[in-house]
Formats: sequence, structure tokens, C-alpha cells
Amino acid sequence: MAKTILITGATGNVSSGILNNLKNSGHTLRALVRNEEKAGALRKQGIDVRIGDLEKPWTLGPAFEGADTVWLLTPPGPRAPEQSSNGLWAAAQAGVKYVVRMSAVGAAFNAPTINSRLHALSDAELVASGIPYTILKPHFFAQNLMMAAGSIAQEGAMYMGLGEAKMGIIDCRDISDFAAHVLTHPGHEGKTYTLTGPASVNMHQVAAAIGTAIGKPVKYVAVPVEAVGPAMAQMGMDPWTTNLFVDYVKAYGANWGNFANGEFQAVTGKAPRSIEQFARDFAGVFGKK
Repeated sequence: MAKTILITGATGNVSSGILNNLKNSGHTLRALVRNEEKAGALRKQGIDVRIGDLEKPWTLGPAFEGADTVWLLTPPGPRAPEQSSNGLWAAAQAGVKYVVRMSAVGAAFNAPTINSRLHALSDAELVASGIPYTILKPHFFAQNLMMAAGSIAQEGAMYMGLGEAKMGIIDCRDISDFAAHVLTHPGHEGKTYTLTGPASVNMHQVAAAIGTAIGKPVKYVAVPVEAVGPAMAQMGMDPWTTNLFVDYVKAYGANWGNFANGEFQAVTGKAPRSIEQFARDFAGVFGKK
């Protein structure tokens, strides 16, 4: 049965991927954006765009009204629980029948990262809301590796503070694929999925994969954890986000993320993209001529 699906965070990587997945699905797609300047490209795709801000609950009614299903995504930040709560309240008031929420890997009240602790608050609120739900907890995004694109292209080196740790890195495109599936197929209500790539890999393996893709050697250079915060601040990152990155570097460096599972393939019937495929697909970003 065709549904009206509201996609929040519609201009971000994951949400735009969901819209692309579902554009010929027969469902009515609706996108929430914060300002009119971001609406034009989506409208050209035939998507019903609604202007609203998750930090301004009084703007959300028209966007949520009439929606059957909601994809609820909030960017990392200190106001993320407020944004998620406002979106959930708007969904409840509109009689939404199903909410799929993007959480974070390891989201729990005792998680070592502030981002995962804040997501745990929003996960708990969704579970308690009475609205049928699915929660997705994706691992480290492969696209985060693009922060090292400059040094890879110029020096053949990627500098990160992750030591020898391994992680089940997942491509954002797979998060979009998985979300599109659960938004439109029954049987996922009340479930929480942790999404990983096909294998847990260290940064040496990542560097090797990128090197093969771009046709020149790339080495991973482990930098001290203590140097990560000052480096981020020097790049102009705000203190809260800098702290978020340092949290993750410390946690991942201690092998907190050293796992991969088969949940993506069990649900979608296909394997998630490998780090080698990611490197090939984005070789141009990393300097391949």
C-alpha cells in the first residue's frame, strides 16, 4: 500500500540517499528542510517540500500532517535530543503510524561518547512514545574518511588518531539503502539494528584500499590522541564538536568499535559495500587523476 513518507534532514547524505532510493517506489515523498533556499533542487525531483525546523516546534505541524511514516534524523549537536523530541511530538500530534529513527553506534546511557549518550535519550523517548518504531544504529561512516582526502592526494598519507584499532566501517549509501527498505517493508516494528560494513578493518587496511584505488601508495600515520583536539580546533571546529571527535577517537582507539555483523545482509538480502568498493567509487575524491 502506498504511503506518505516524510524525510527529515532531507539535504544530508543519508536522507538524500533515501529519497533517491524511493523516488520511483510509488510512495508519496515529502521532505523537511529548514529554509526555502534548500528546497529548489528537491522540488525539481517532484518531491513535496515542506519548510520547518526541528528546533522550532511551532513550524512542524504542516510538514507532519498527513504523513504515514517518518524518517527522523537529527545532526550531532547539544540540541539533538530537543530536535528529536520536537519531531516525535509533531509525529504523535499528526497521528503518524511509524517512525524510523537514525541513532548512533553504541548508543547507551553509559556510552563513552557524548553523541551516543544523547542518542540514547532520544531512543528511549521513541520507545516510550507508543508509536511503532525502528531504530538504526550505524557504525563509523566511510564518508568520514574524506576528511583525509587532502593529505592523501598531496602526501600519500592519512593522519588519524586511531592507533591500531579496527572498526566495522559502513558506507553512508548502505545506511540509505537499509533505511529505505525498512521504511517501506513491514516486519521491522519494535526492532533496533546496528549497521556495519562487511568486516572490521584498521586504518592500515583502509589506506591500502585507497592506495589501490588511486594507483599510488597511501600510508596511515597514527597521530597521538592528545593532538586530535588541537588539530580540530585549528581547523576552525567549534569546542562542542571538537569534544565529540575526541570522544570518538578515544573510544575507537581503544577498540570500542572492533566488530562487524550480518544485520544489513540479513534484512536487505545483499552484502554491504566493502572499504575497497568505497575507495574505488570515490577514488577521484582522494586524488585519482
